[in-house]
Amino acid sequence: MTLPISQYSDLLAKKTANLTALLLPYSAPELEVFASETSHFRLRAEFRVWHEDGDLFHIMFDPETKARYRVDQFPIASQLINRMMTVLLAEIKGNELLTKKLFQIDYLSTLSGQIAVSMLYHKALTDEWIEQAKLLKQRLIGSGFDVQVIGRASKQKIALDCDYVEEQLSVDGQKYIYRQVENSFTQPNGKMNEKMLEWARSCTRESQGDLLELYCGNGNFSIALASNFRKVLATEIAKSSVESAQYNIEKNGITNLQIIRMSAEEFTQALNGVREFYRLRGVDLNAYDCNTIFVDPPRAGLDQDTLNMVQNYERILYISCNPHTLVENLKQLTQTHRIERCALFDQFPYTDHIESGVWLIRKG
Repeated sequence: MTLPISQYSDLLAKKTANLTALLLPYSAPELEVFASETSHFRLRAEFRVWHEDGDLFHIMFDPETKARYRVDQFPIASQLINRMMTVLLAEIKGNELLTKKLFQIDYLSTLSGQIAVSMLYHKALTDEWIEQAKLLKQRLIGSGFDVQVIGRASKQKIALDCDYVEEQLSVDGQKYIYRQVENSFTQPNGKMNEKMLEWARSCTRESQGDLLELYCGNGNFSIALASNFRKVLATEIAKSSVESAQYNIEKNGITNLQIIRMSAEEFTQALNGVREFYRLRGVDLNAYDCNTIFVDPPRAGLDQDTLNMVQNYERILYISCNPHTLVENLKQLTQTHRIERCALFDQFPYTDHIESGVWLIRKG
């Protein structure tokens, strides 16, 4: 697999033109554009495993033809993943306990040098599998990897030591530590994530009062933004992400951030007095003076009730993974707010995918 590196600038310029055109009806200022590294930028990768004549190798499928193709090296993925791909297959080849019914391998790497390898099976994992996996991990450590090995099968997950890695991100000269759990969402482009966090911090640097964040995940943004605010209140529905966020808050010494496990829709209902939630007992929402809200919604964008609620805040920081639902939401948001800054973050080079950020301030 080769990358069209020589075309990268033109491909990014095309994305920039597309997003600029989408934002044009909303009187957006000039787009701030953040380019990615042109190779080895992706920290996550998933491959199917193909078995053939006693051999096995990674494969992917062409999105258009659906034809499978062999992947020995993957220049989109981090150097760490590429090294592990080669060493792992060499270590497990010929080992029936580790290879039988193995159909997928997921890799989660970090800028900090840690990597998690998840091996997925169409069979139950036995004590014998665990013993062989432990020996595999020892050999991988002996090859110089700081690695976690996880086995997954139907209704079964076995982590030999733990199911996470610890990432270190450098943001405005400060180091932040993030626990990242395998099979949970993390930002795939680590260097671009650092740029996104720095941009979000620069937008909110002169903020007064408190911050409300919806869809906070493992605290990726809220932890880096906490020092710009008196207090931060954040919501997230996924249990593993909330647990990681709580760990990350403590690990980074953040004292003004509280995470609530509930969806954005539920939190909107709570604020509007539609429903009472047991999870909010002991949380004094009146203790927060949130005049800034941060949202990083799924591809579907903000639901109508949350969109209405977001409009009540003086300042809105909106990170979007889908420019079309972003501009659909902007139709309503720009009735009350103006776009102060906007940015394109090229999380996914060589694709049509656009990650963007918009900083909105209430009009006069």
